[in-house]
Amino acid sequence: MKFKIGFVSNVYEKKNNDHIESTPAADRGTPRKSVVQVMFPGRGCSLTYYNDQFDLRVGDFVYVDGKLEGQRGRVTDVAYAFKIKVSDYKRVVALVDTAVKGQFFFAGSHLVTFDREVIPTGKVSTWFNAPAKEGDEYVCGKDDQTFRLDDPKGMKVSPEIAERGYDYYMGSNVTYIAIDGNHGYAIVEGSKPYEVEFDYCSGEIGNLTCSCYCSYHCKHEVAAMLQLKETLKIIEKHYAEQYERTGYFAAILKETLFTFAVNGQEHGSLTLN
Repeated sequence: MKFKIGFVSNVYEKKNNDHIESTPAADRGTPRKSVVQVMFPGRGCSLTYYNDQFDLRVGDFVYVDGKLEGQRGRVTDVAYAFKIKVSDYKRVVALVDTAVKGQFFFAGSHLVTFDREVIPTGKVSTWFNAPAKEGDEYVCGKDDQTFRLDDPKGMKVSPEIAERGYDYYMGSNVTYIAIDGNHGYAIVEGSKPYEVEFDYCSGEIGNLTCSCYCSYHCKHEVAAMLQLKETLKIIEKHYAEQYERTGYFAAILKETLFTFAVNGQEHGSLTLN
């Protein structure tokens, strides 16, 4: 069974009778000055910000500067008629692009696509983490240690970490996982979203790292590997041809896709076949 999905936010262009393309944030109109109310569910507060960089609308996910820098918020109100002292307000610094267009297939708790343009890693990563600031520097080391995906003992983790990783996996904490060629990427929800990266080739895992910066394999990595194993098993059983054709897949938790790409949208359509 396949799952076709298309969404819009206020502005849309109808292409045919059953599919509507969304308008990416990058393709919106000229930035419009506004004062916006932003709700931060993780902090249980709502604050007001000045915006002069984006064409913001109610329902947009944004990042701001100030004390809540790095925290994702959602716009709940937009005012265009205002007069303020700019120095009294912090600003909206990033608009999250949640436009999604493409075909998905059911894969257990997740939906999977084999089209690189549907939910690319670069887009989805900003759903969870603020874009890097100018001047931020990240480095990643590599080693030559590998293990088989079908042999969990190869990770050489303690029973405690293995159990906690299994709990994360069973709790659907792996919200996104993708493989493009030989490179893999996953987002695992913990005390905050963590990014797991790895190499994958013919069932072999190498260069497994996590942004929690542990000096050993962690629970987030264990959870990601368990989710990878499950997803690949489903793909092999039902969608081997699609995966072989593109050498790519991205799987996203159903609830996550709906939270970002469906909830709060006022226009659009959803087609199930």
